[in-house]
Amino acid sequence: MADIFDEYSMSGAMFEAWDEMFERPGQPRSPYRSLFAALQPLAPADLRFRADQLARVFTDRGVTFAYAGEERPFPLDLIPRILDATEWDLLTAAVQQRVKALEAFLADIYGAGRVFVDGVVPRKLITTSAHFHRQAHGIEPPNGVRLHISGVDLIRDEEGRFRVLEDNLRIPSGVSYVIENRRALTHTMPALFADARVRPVDDYPARLLAALRAAAPEGVDDPTVVVLTPGVYNAAYFEHALLARLMGVELVEGRDLVCGGNRVRMRTTQGERPVHVVYRRVDDEFIDPLHFRPDSVIGCPGIVNAARAGQVTLANSVGNGVADDKLVYTYVPDLIRYYLSEEPLVDNVETYRLDDRDPDVLYDVLDRLDQLVLKPVDGAGGKGIVIGPQASEETLAGLRRAVEQDPRGWIAQRPVALSTSPTLLGDRVAPRHIDLRPFAVNDGNEIWLLPGGLTRVALPEGALVVNSSQGGGSKDTWVLAHPGEPAPSARPGSFRADRPGPGAPRHRVRDSGGSPRDSGPAAAQMAGQQQ
Repeated sequence: MADIFDEYSMSGAMFEAWDEMFERPGQPRSPYRSLFAALQPLAPADLRFRADQLARVFTDRGVTFAYAGEERPFPLDLIPRILDATEWDLLTAAVQQRVKALEAFLADIYGAGRVFVDGVVPRKLITTSAHFHRQAHGIEPPNGVRLHISGVDLIRDEEGRFRVLEDNLRIPSGVSYVIENRRALTHTMPALFADARVRPVDDYPARLLAALRAAAPEGVDDPTVVVLTPGVYNAAYFEHALLARLMGVELVEGRDLVCGGNRVRMRTTQGERPVHVVYRRVDDEFIDPLHFRPDSVIGCPGIVNAARAGQVTLANSVGNGVADDKLVYTYVPDLIRYYLSEEPLVDNVETYRLDDRDPDVLYDVLDRLDQLVLKPVDGAGGKGIVIGPQASEETLAGLRRAVEQDPRGWIAQRPVALSTSPTLLGDRVAPRHIDLRPFAVNDGNEIWLLPGGLTRVALPEGALVVNSSQGGGSKDTWVLAHPGEPAPSARPGSFRADRPGPGAPRHRVRDSGGSPRDSGPAAAQMAGQQQ
């Protein structure tokens, strides 16, 4: 084996897991053989040098993420994660199926409510969800799309089968790192792509813009699209700025918008300009102080009324978060059967509902807290998760009290040993647990998946929480083309994202006229719910 894999132990993780790269020590799986051959001549010191180069490139380009109060380069591992074409076809069909069912579900609960009448989902489950917003009732998207962008988190279990871990339908984040990871790796490690037929990822901005334009109100032939950001203090501000630049649209804050007569306009140095589609990166609770938090200074007063009047489209729609509720997640297989008359193509992780419908389940879970994973139903970013086998007695005691006080606020799952992938740690390679977030873009006619998506890595040894907000990193995710399929590898020079120009938004927000200005004073509201 190559020197870098001499000490690689497939059982090096805390839980026995499926290894993505190796069938057994020294024998890579079929999709990884060319990558393994390309890595063999490289010494650990050379890989470490390339990793340091990547970190410097990310710092220079502003590819950072706020963690523990510090802006850091987003950790990118040099060893990519690979999915073969057949496997990707299955995942594509599974995510498309899930998005279709959840689209129908959201339209139903904010409309006729057939799912309640037919007894598929209890009405109380929805009305008690923290992210069910009656303000969304009556809002009919022009092309029927509420889930313009979806992020469905997938894991591979101990037997190598993919499972859905959760849905992210409010403001799914992370796609900028998919784009930047590929760009950085093709420039830093071009030899890895020499014999690989990797599907490109640089179509995403064009696909997203096309979907947003397709969502414009009726009668608008040339819609104006903007990206609404909470501002520079938001942890994902880099992503907001990057997507706005790559789509060629304005990046705005709430104070750049004005609403009157149920129409939204953008302030520019040439006067006010109509806005038809708002790709919002601001949470529901802050989007409109007339309907939600009255102290919000990062939203636009009246924008929800404008959406209800059909004069502007909010992407994603207000109220989608109810489908992110992890108790609703347990019903998604039933929703697929109900709305689509199909069986789920990819299963959920085995999950226990702790609401008042079956007290015996609650008592059983309370007796086995040290054997299960407990998650708050409205949590995001890995916050609040307790992994029973790794938790202290004090943590478990506090968890017991929290669950007893609010069973509706929790779900329990069996601990799943997320698959592992070789990850460079200093001068050695060791297994680390990973997940996958594919991004789906819905234009009303087609649900398109970005080939690969974001592979997140739990960097601490034995950790199972991969979220960036918890210190996780990422890998470039390769989807291989089918034999005979024309799919050029992403090589240096093929990536179309330019470096930020002198006037491009990095840590400042642009006026429409092009002049940068400082962000507003609402630092406390800038964090936002990044999923």
